[in-house]
Amino acid sequence: MTTSQLPSADAAWLHMDSHLNPMVVNALIWFDEPIDLARAREILAHRLVGQFPRFRQCVAEPLGRPPRFEDHPEFAVDQHLHRLALPVPGDRAALQELLSDLITPPLDPTRPLWHVYLIEGFGDGCALLFRIHHCIADGIALARVMLSLTDAEPDAAIAVPSPRSRAGGAGARVRSLVRPATAALSAGRRLVGAGLHEGTETVLHPSHAARLAATAGQDMGTLAKLLTAPSDSRTVLSGPLHGTRRVAWSKPFRLDRVKRAGKRSGATINDVLVAALTGALHRYLAERDSSVDELHVMVPFNLRALDQPLPRDLGNDFGLILLTLPVGIPDTETRLREVKMRMDAIKNSHEGPIAYGMLSAIGMTPPAVEDRLIGFFSDKASAVVTNVPGPRSEVYFAGSAVRGVLVWAPCSGSIGMTVSIFSYAGKVTVGFMTDTGLVPDPQPLVKAFDAELRALCR
Repeated sequence: MTTSQLPSADAAWLHMDSHLNPMVVNALIWFDEPIDLARAREILAHRLVGQFPRFRQCVAEPLGRPPRFEDHPEFAVDQHLHRLALPVPGDRAALQELLSDLITPPLDPTRPLWHVYLIEGFGDGCALLFRIHHCIADGIALARVMLSLTDAEPDAAIAVPSPRSRAGGAGARVRSLVRPATAALSAGRRLVGAGLHEGTETVLHPSHAARLAATAGQDMGTLAKLLTAPSDSRTVLSGPLHGTRRVAWSKPFRLDRVKRAGKRSGATINDVLVAALTGALHRYLAERDSSVDELHVMVPFNLRALDQPLPRDLGNDFGLILLTLPVGIPDTETRLREVKMRMDAIKNSHEGPIAYGMLSAIGMTPPAVEDRLIGFFSDKASAVVTNVPGPRSEVYFAGSAVRGVLVWAPCSGSIGMTVSIFSYAGKVTVGFMTDTGLVPDPQPLVKAFDAELRALCR
């Protein structure tokens, strides 16, 4: 039997699981035509389970020992692939209603921690819902895993791509957008784990202190920001969770329009999208007499080299950035300039790697201490926001063209909203997943985002 101990960061996400906030990445792919179920099953068996052992393993936690992945003796792909019919009228509202039921339950801890649902009858096509536990991998890695299941041509062979083609396929599709940030973080990533070593080396080599001091002030300031940031402002987006969820998403919006809007203001596509989200939250809070000047969100930040194949054991390799959104600014253009300034400041910091080190440290603490640290971390934000760039050209799964993709990261602790911004084939889609105790219906947030994005692009 194959076994492997969970790295501390993966263990942290395993232990964050709760009945109110299951640590499950939910990813949706939809199509304009039906897909071949037998072909889909074969792709999952070869490219998912065959390539990444964690999809045939379950987690065991022997008494007094760290958690481990172990092969499940009765594993079968069919136990994790489910076929459902979408109720009439088979439109987006019906799919959102069904997904809201499917994404609420936690995964069975005695089985491999993933499921795929084929939902038939979505218009003339269908949809696939992937539910994968966060302890297997982070959302960006899982997005790359899903892309490795697709092909550039509808009639491609099911044979597993070579490591080189996997590196140049899914990785290349997102590499160009994040390479500068990845390079800037390569040195900072080792700061937390190497703290004691650096301190000893400074004593032995006094001249090293000057070189280390060049970034020490910035790094200590970043660490202080994460540790001393107050709990987020109390709004209608904070409070007791119900543990049930609802989802809603926008129609795809042309990415070239977003790019032109950014150019006019010297901003990036990402700046414009985050500004539109900030404006949507401004509208939502103002309409409910819950306005505040600022709102904090957690943004996952990739730390894995995108020009290399994914490791077979996957795992979590990302940090969390605490981004402050200026939701109190009513003017659209002023809000965009402020968002750009704050995004630029974060791009030049080591916040992502330092947060990764903190999460790894949490994973090595006893469960009672771990719960309090997770609460301390999650109380500082009101939402999780992911912005994942997908393929620039159309791709195919099981012979059918993919029309859209969304990947929702899980929330932790008391956070009750996660926002997915996903670009694919020249268009961008935004999706909200909310706890019904805070946001009973996320559709008004979708409408507000759409209105703000159109205003920025005019």
